[in-house]
Amino acid sequence: MLKELCMLNGTSGDEGAVREFIIDNIKDYCDYRVDALGSVIAFKKGRKAPAKSVSFNAHMDEVGFIVTDVTDEGYLRFSTVGGIDSRVCLDRVVKIGKNGVNGVIGDKAAHLLEKEECEKAPEFDKLLIDIGATSKDEALKYVSLGDFVYFESDYYELANGFIKAKALDDRIGCMLMIELIKSDLEYDTTFCFNVQEEVGLRGSKCTSFAVQSDIAVILESTTAADLDGVSGSDRVCVLGMGPVISFMDRRTIYDKELYRLATDTAKQEGIKAQTKTAIAGGNDSGAIQSSGAGSRVLAISLPCRYIHSAASVVKQSDIDETRKLLKALLTKIYD
Repeated sequence: MLKELCMLNGTSGDEGAVREFIIDNIKDYCDYRVDALGSVIAFKKGRKAPAKSVSFNAHMDEVGFIVTDVTDEGYLRFSTVGGIDSRVCLDRVVKIGKNGVNGVIGDKAAHLLEKEECEKAPEFDKLLIDIGATSKDEALKYVSLGDFVYFESDYYELANGFIKAKALDDRIGCMLMIELIKSDLEYDTTFCFNVQEEVGLRGSKCTSFAVQSDIAVILESTTAADLDGVSGSDRVCVLGMGPVISFMDRRTIYDKELYRLATDTAKQEGIKAQTKTAIAGGNDSGAIQSSGAGSRVLAISLPCRYIHSAASVVKQSDIDETRKLLKALLTKIYD
């Protein structure tokens, strides 16, 4: 299921293919509705009603690009949709629009760069997408202004249980929620598959007002910097050490009791788990926590290398440990 989800294109504001896949997989196991922005709100009946309402949340969208102009020579100008480092874009193959037109992100040839240009990352307004067109009129036969652009990337299983794909942020969270919906649950639970997280947590602002859960669990992916030459707290989190239970990031200070519950549960059950060693990133918790009457929030994330690129990497064992932690928490979080 993870491969199928990651291979779907779903940039913020264009999540339709991902939404259709999710609905097709959950429609026989729950009641659901799609809100005005395009998020899916699913209600799974459990064996009993909980004293406290609980929601699980993940986002459907991925980072990408959008076509903003076409040059006289037929190259496409573009802007980012979500946070992307320009260094991960050079020479990348991309797909444009509903017809999946092939393109390559290019820059000025290396031997023409000025010294100062060689010493810094390229600016996006200097990058162009080459689709092989020779004029503006020819390019506009195949693409339109406002077309979304996606990283072209396959799904690979690397050595030692590592997985490489695009959109692991946050198709992993979507997969885990689909699995929970298909399982037998002790308590009634709401699941929100949110849109437009990457451009300002927009979908979760709407679903959290609609749902107003007492407790919200956010299933995410988060940046790992456990690379050669990076040590100590700069690594943020480490692949192979289990899910990341956050106490704070740049958008949220998490509920201390829920944080302790998750960390204590992991320890008691012998489940690998970790927390971030730096205050970094953010997720839908930032909107959910402060919407309406507010919700107590807990984030459980998969450590992910090279996040927001065409070649993100996670480890299968971390997914397995996250499943164990969720199963254990489902017997405790409703108390």
